[in-house]
Amino acid sequence: MGLLQRTVVALAGLVALASCGGAGTSKPPPPPLWTYPVKVSANGRYLVDQNGKPFLIVGDAPQALMVNISTSDAEMYFADRARNGYNAVWINLLCATYTGGRADASTYNGIVPFHTPNDLSTPNEIYFAHCDAIIRLAAKYGLVVFLDPAETGSFLSVMQSNGVTKCRAYGQYLGNRYKSCDNIVWQNGNDFQSWSDPNSDSVVTAVAQGIKDVDSRHIRTIELDYYLSSSLNDPNWATIVSLNAAYTYYPTYAEVLRDYGLNPSVPVFMVESDYEFENGADPDRLRREEYWAYLSGATGEIYGNGYIWPFKSGWKQNLDTTGAAQLKLCSALLLGLPWQNLVPDPSHTILTAGYGTFASGGTPHQSISDNDYVAAAGTPDGKLFLAYLPNSRTVTVDLTKMSGPVTAQWFDPTNGQYQAISGSPFANTGSQDFPAPGTNSDGSSTDWVLVLQAN
Repeated sequence: MGLLQRTVVALAGLVALASCGGAGTSKPPPPPLWTYPVKVSANGRYLVDQNGKPFLIVGDAPQALMVNISTSDAEMYFADRARNGYNAVWINLLCATYTGGRADASTYNGIVPFHTPNDLSTPNEIYFAHCDAIIRLAAKYGLVVFLDPAETGSFLSVMQSNGVTKCRAYGQYLGNRYKSCDNIVWQNGNDFQSWSDPNSDSVVTAVAQGIKDVDSRHIRTIELDYYLSSSLNDPNWATIVSLNAAYTYYPTYAEVLRDYGLNPSVPVFMVESDYEFENGADPDRLRREEYWAYLSGATGEIYGNGYIWPFKSGWKQNLDTTGAAQLKLCSALLLGLPWQNLVPDPSHTILTAGYGTFASGGTPHQSISDNDYVAAAGTPDGKLFLAYLPNSRTVTVDLTKMSGPVTAQWFDPTNGQYQAISGSPFANTGSQDFPAPGTNSDGSSTDWVLVLQAN
């Protein structure tokens, strides 16, 4: 690293102390729900905050936010998402045409990230000060930023032209700049299709290693390739990744369950599946993605919206959509329960009949809507059991697995309301059939969540 680069890194570290330390506006922030940065739980199954409080990722993917909207619009967006129960946002630090930005990676008002185009060793302080302000605003609203240092859709060729040494120095620059920012998870990649090519993987890895060289406070992950992948498919990331990102356009439970079963345990979250307004994804399909992932061992989910990720025309009118609202209902259900203790039931020892057909492939996107598999999970102490039925049917539960008399309810995922089940509470003896109610409150769907709690 040359003198100029060392000076820039040192100055960035000083800027970071100021840029991440305050709320950024005079308006008092809301009371924090978690103490950041997040970290891995002792058992390696989920995330917790600095006080050990379980952290369920409830995320959105405003990938082009750094470059496509103003700071005031960003604050409006963050306030909306925080008000609706979200606690995480995926934002690309650099953003060009692949993720909705401009060819020169400039902001909407013409600020470019590097003084010399595509030269990672020439960071533009004005651009990164803008990024500081965005991260600070997200912190004000209690949001963790899943921050991609250089999304590979647009910047893989840039990283390759810079080479491993410059890429590592760029990572060190970012690590020094943002190591004092509590509300960050480093998320590399983004449709990283060529990760198995050493020439591609080496430069992306170098950026992550550079961050790791100077920043030990934040956890790291990477999104690899569609249509199906997880971070740990790439063995070169085994010592870098502390959060496994599942990515699939097939039924989400299959990939999450596979990742949940890895040894040693690494928390897994659903980084991406179908986005609302894309690939024919309706609210019913989005619910399947979410509940299947959460009940298969995921420590969270990032929702996506075809208007929001690039901030295209009409995004403000498509901010509070059905898809965005129903993730809040899903997370509210889980956050009211000891979700972190749930263990998936893929062998059907608790849900013994009516669980449908397990599918790990099929036609991308459509296979999610076509599949009828019931994802189910229970706590080892026998006090809680949840099962998501993507369509109405009768399921059978072995109540001897519960620790006491069982209060049984149906949860409607379209309006967040509970419906009592006749005969509840049930003795924790033998098996019990539970016929789902049929159409739920949206008038066209028949998905339900069975909630059993032992008294």
